[in-house]
Amino acid sequence: MIRFSSLALVAALLCGTAPVDAQTLRPDQASFRALYKELVETNTTLSSGSCTLAAERMAAHLRAAGYTDRDLTLFSAPDHPKEGGLVAVLPGADPKAKPILLLAHIDVVEARREDWTRDPFTFIEENGFFYARGVSDDKVQAAIFTDTMARLHGQTRPRRTVKLALTCGEETTGAFNGAQWLTQNKRDLIDAEFALNEGGGGRLDAQGKPLALGIQVSEKVYQDFTLEATNPGGHSSLPRPDNAIYQLATALGHVQAYKFPVMVDDTTRAFWTGTAKIVPSLAAAMNAVAANPQDKLAEALLGRDPLFNSTLRTTCIPTLLEGGHAQNALPQRARANVNCRIFPGVPIDTVQATLTQLVAAEGVTVTAKNREGKPIGHPAPLSAAVVGPATTLGHEMYPGLPLIPNMSTGASDSIYLAAAGIPSYGVPGILYEYDGGGIHGLNEHIRVKSVYDGRDYLFRLIQRYADAT
Repeated sequence: MIRFSSLALVAALLCGTAPVDAQTLRPDQASFRALYKELVETNTTLSSGSCTLAAERMAAHLRAAGYTDRDLTLFSAPDHPKEGGLVAVLPGADPKAKPILLLAHIDVVEARREDWTRDPFTFIEENGFFYARGVSDDKVQAAIFTDTMARLHGQTRPRRTVKLALTCGEETTGAFNGAQWLTQNKRDLIDAEFALNEGGGGRLDAQGKPLALGIQVSEKVYQDFTLEATNPGGHSSLPRPDNAIYQLATALGHVQAYKFPVMVDDTTRAFWTGTAKIVPSLAAAMNAVAANPQDKLAEALLGRDPLFNSTLRTTCIPTLLEGGHAQNALPQRARANVNCRIFPGVPIDTVQATLTQLVAAEGVTVTAKNREGKPIGHPAPLSAAVVGPATTLGHEMYPGLPLIPNMSTGASDSIYLAAAGIPSYGVPGILYEYDGGGIHGLNEHIRVKSVYDGRDYLFRLIQRYADAT
């Protein structure tokens, strides 16, 4: 999940500051670091890892903090024994107050040792950064939330019940998804007034200077489509004009040339107007598109940046190709996977119909993949009870940084909670690298200072939510 990604351009536009100094750890930070290291070094890839093992290890930390088996629910599906998760519950003092839910996924994207500079499953601290697969996405937040639950247990009971859900399957489309399973099978267990998840955070520039905090209140819908051309084929010495690969290539050209219409909702309007205040060179365009989505000049200026362009509209892009069956034969079949990130509220059927219209003349079919039961994205309300404490604490801990609502152009498990009636927010606090820090790529890393500062912010924020009247 890419967090607050639309501020990446901001990093290139603002000046930097001095590098972060090394820190001497407090005892509570050292304890957290050990938990974080253990979680990161537990391989949770789909191919060879086990989320179930990671969940069990986090449950052991909570038992050591005083939680009993009555407070902890380890779960997995019989046909996915290694893709389990954990729900922990800290009962509040007021049974009438609705709980809050902390959600984090513990599965990670695949990583091959031969491609990385360092072992991707060894937790390494080097030159002010932590390195490893998942050190940022999303085990940093999973570790902070687990650590927060442990710390809260040793204090005066909060007014609200606080729940933690560590789940698997966020990184793998079509696999078992723990957040979705909980909403469908254990809805009461995770019931909450609202949830805190990944997707917010904040952004640093290239020199490590803080730029802004972000709170994610909506996200695009992830949907893959198969585009397929079929043909009788034949001998390659007798070429024909309706070659399946040509058909598919021409069809993909139509997809490439098409731009979905610009859309603005309350979330992206707040994002554009908020970001305009810290990007003077594009302020006029951002304010213009916030006021009028049909402003072509503003669209042209903002659309030059891939991240801003994705914030403007639904996007569809080919990501995989497959074609032919022999080197000396005309292809009988050619396929492409086209990955779409759909603007909140737009039905999947509408996007499929647009793609079908674009490629129909080439004889190419369009089929939606793994869409059964997939909800449509709905923004969480910009509630003062959620945004207010986050903003106030942001001013206390990060003076001068704005808190900007945003729509994630990626995807997270918040979509399943929202569909189940639990508004979900990508929480601010952890400041991420301007280039994403290798998330989903090579040599994933996160700034050490960002982790400890973010841990302090999130602990204090969760305390405020839990004690709010």
